[in-house]
Amino acid sequence: MPNRTLLERLAAGELLISDGATGTNMQERGLTLGTAPEVWLYENPAAVVRLHRDFIEAGAQILLTDTFGGTRLRLAHAGLEAKVLETNRRAVGLAREAAGSADVLVAGSMGPTGQLLEPLGELTASTAVSVYAEQARALAKAGADLLVIETQFDLGEAANAIKGARTTTTLPIVCSFSYDMGHKTMMGLAPAQVATELTTLGVDVIGVNCGRSLPENLDNLKTLRASTDLPLWMKPNAGLPHMGEDHHALYDVTPADMGEQAALWVAAGARIIGGCCGTSPEHLRQIARAVALARQV
Repeated sequence: MPNRTLLERLAAGELLISDGATGTNMQERGLTLGTAPEVWLYENPAAVVRLHRDFIEAGAQILLTDTFGGTRLRLAHAGLEAKVLETNRRAVGLAREAAGSADVLVAGSMGPTGQLLEPLGELTASTAVSVYAEQARALAKAGADLLVIETQFDLGEAANAIKGARTTTTLPIVCSFSYDMGHKTMMGLAPAQVATELTTLGVDVIGVNCGRSLPENLDNLKTLRASTDLPLWMKPNAGLPHMGEDHHALYDVTPADMGEQAALWVAAGARIIGGCCGTSPEHLRQIARAVALARQV
């Protein structure tokens, strides 16, 4: 179990390393394209533990659980909607198993529901709050150290996720948005607006994950820093993917590139650093080296 909480470590001024990608690494290791990563919690748990351990060996101090699609609405695509509690419990347990006695925090990953809120879609606010509360409760009960509401693009859904989580747990909450239109989310939200709204909603850490490019996400990080006093989370993807001959996604940003960029993220004010889609354990190793050098400055 961790020696100190996330908030204690941040208050002490620490720079922390989060892990890399879950889904894209699982695909590289045999997960069938189009299969929900949560399926491996049941069918290939050893591979989930191995990926977590590979990230720890690369320098990760925070592991995100294999629950990005762990709401009832997303699990329905994998036929697991009746197993919300068990799925999230398994994911926390496997991350904790991988961590062993290491001082590693387990973060409950909570991704988008995959549906649009009314009036653009059919998802009601009350349903969104309910499904996020259900997942947050399951993650907290299983022993997660914090929650990461990630890859958000709509303030309405993010607000409902935060509300749902807050109704059921007092765990620290990270909320990160994906600026996949460059400097805006797919719903047209700019980082300054996101920072202002999330700060008022009472989350503990805000940030960037996934997105379109490293230079654009650095811009977004700098805008967040100018718009809030909250600690910042930086977990960008390794560029945009293109399909290889074997139909696997290929990412052009190299581990060395990510390491060089990580130094810029620290300089821009990021306190928790990792990588999203395309970020392998070797990418994370280079990120960790850059952060280690930054800690010495």
